[in-house]
Amino acid sequence: MFDRRLVVNFDWILLLVVCALAGVGIVNLFSATANWQLSSTPLYMKQLVWLGGGLILVLLICCFDYRHLEHFAIHGYIVSIGMLLFVLLSGKTSMGATRWINLGFFNLQPSEVIKIVMILLLARIFGRTAQPRGYSLVDLWRPALLLLLPIGLILKQPDLGTALMLIFISASMLLFAGLRRSTLLSLGLLGLIAAVLGWFGLHDYQKTRIMTFLNPEADPLGSGYHIIQSKIAVGSGGFLGKGFLQGTQSQLSFLPERHTDFAFSVFAEEWGFVGCSLLLLGYLFLIIWGIYIARRAADRFGMFLAFGVTAMIFWHIVVNLGMVIGLLPVVGVPLPLFSYGGTSMVTTMIGVGLLMSVSMRRFIF
Repeated sequence: MFDRRLVVNFDWILLLVVCALAGVGIVNLFSATANWQLSSTPLYMKQLVWLGGGLILVLLICCFDYRHLEHFAIHGYIVSIGMLLFVLLSGKTSMGATRWINLGFFNLQPSEVIKIVMILLLARIFGRTAQPRGYSLVDLWRPALLLLLPIGLILKQPDLGTALMLIFISASMLLFAGLRRSTLLSLGLLGLIAAVLGWFGLHDYQKTRIMTFLNPEADPLGSGYHIIQSKIAVGSGGFLGKGFLQGTQSQLSFLPERHTDFAFSVFAEEWGFVGCSLLLLGYLFLIIWGIYIARRAADRFGMFLAFGVTAMIFWHIVVNLGMVIGLLPVVGVPLPLFSYGGTSMVTTMIGVGLLMSVSMRRFIF
């Protein structure tokens, strides 16, 4: 029987904020690709189609009771691991990386899907195993093993950015669940050791990205070109920006990847400090609203689910903005709802749908 409270409690605020951010992203994408000579559908139109499909997904997911997903978390994890294995065996390769499954009309990136699946799985684990004194290292062996397997498979693709996102999301959910002080110190030490040892397991281009981050001017026409041009674009925007379609770095094609990883650089050049501040306020409101949804969730699973989705969006924002202004190495992480990409848009909108499902059912016990 349909519950009228679902309609009354529909989260219009969340939906409007998401649509506003995505709308600004599409306008920015139009500007970033305005001087491209394309024989096919323009990228901003494709992004508009992905947004429309994403909104349909949001409406379908929010009509579905999120609590049923708790029982399918393990099944989703097994399927996702299977897809990651399939990618390594016969996935689509592009620009030296094998990350996609060619479905004909759509290239599916399983490493994006696993983010949502891991959030569901960790929400199930932490929702069922409350530890008033905080989790010890012994308590964490199960989620650690479940996390290490997809991270290992993703690093084989190779895709350092997505692997780091999984670590950041999981760490955020773990801190939210609560850790003993000894556990926190031990994990910090293990993380430091893993970072040092992991350096030797990185591919040459990944090491180059890190060295470029430390000193981009060492190779201004090679590995440091992206970040140098991005910082020039952001800085040249000034207080009010150069105006729509007036950014020289983007319109004169100095800025690479301006429709994906460096979409924010295009926006910063055209709209300046004022425009960037308004955009970041929109993202800040989205994060705060996600935490608000988590706080008033009807059960622990919903609370961890909402927090996990919010953490996913938060870390994508932080890492992407850190990349484009030179505070973090370039690891290929898109800006949610803003950078061009079908899989990224769909993944984000699935997360938004889950947030809305939790928000609409906060009154159900």
